[in-house]
Amino acid sequence: MSTTILAATRRGMARALAAFMLCAASPLVLASATIKADSLTVGSDLTYPPYAYMEGGKPAGFDADFSRLLAAKLSLTPVFVDTRFPDLILGMRAHRFDTVASALYVTPERTKLIDFIPYLKTGASLVVLAASQYAPAGPEALCGKRVASIKGASWTPKLQKVSRETCQPKGQGEIKVLEFPTSPEAMMALRSQAADAMIEDAAVVHGMLEQSRDGLKVTSTSLLYPIVIGLGINKESKALREALAGALQRARESGEYQALLARYGLEAPSAAEIQAALTGQAR
Repeated sequence: MSTTILAATRRGMARALAAFMLCAASPLVLASATIKADSLTVGSDLTYPPYAYMEGGKPAGFDADFSRLLAAKLSLTPVFVDTRFPDLILGMRAHRFDTVASALYVTPERTKLIDFIPYLKTGASLVVLAASQYAPAGPEALCGKRVASIKGASWTPKLQKVSRETCQPKGQGEIKVLEFPTSPEAMMALRSQAADAMIEDAAVVHGMLEQSRDGLKVTSTSLLYPIVIGLGINKESKALREALAGALQRARESGEYQALLARYGLEAPSAAEIQAALTGQAR
């Protein structure tokens, strides 16, 4: 083999090896992209079943399992940092963790602060006490009522808009959103009748109803404010974002991602739904 051909062959092999290393996203490649070498540090509010919660002393739920799946694809050890929801984006931007996996809704406002890798779609439901005669079908039926919610939820400004533009002009009273640090605290406000209704993610509500022993009921007649959920990543963490996106693609190709969705009864967002979430054109 000539020297020219041998050199070209070696260059080709070197390029192929480099491409393989990038696609595999080895710990060596990611060492400088994560807060702690060989680890994927995940911020998550572990009070939010079925997405993220503690079970048997360990993080459980879809987001915990999803984070473990991606970390395994990157040969990294997942490390979870339990953080209340309103502090997740602040904590990540302060570099307390590499990514947020905690039913974080993709909104145009949040995309100004962080990047996303969308991986789920969901929406909200309205809940009241099972014995209540009050049965709000949608946001317009919340006029003049107290509504419990987790703090920092994306539907809060939407309810406030309904309150300003629909309720108050009709003299029906404002929608008073009562915000709480965790979903269980919001539910306790409803149970103690400090709130007339509760608004919460539909999958979370499904889990609540299973545990409530008929104490609660869903009254909304359709999924409210359908929205996409995504991993949150700092805008300057480009290498990590590419690595996580590649890990998700490999999980799709292996079928592990689809199997995880099926286990929790959840769905992946379509390309159109992702685009709508990013641009604010969602329903």
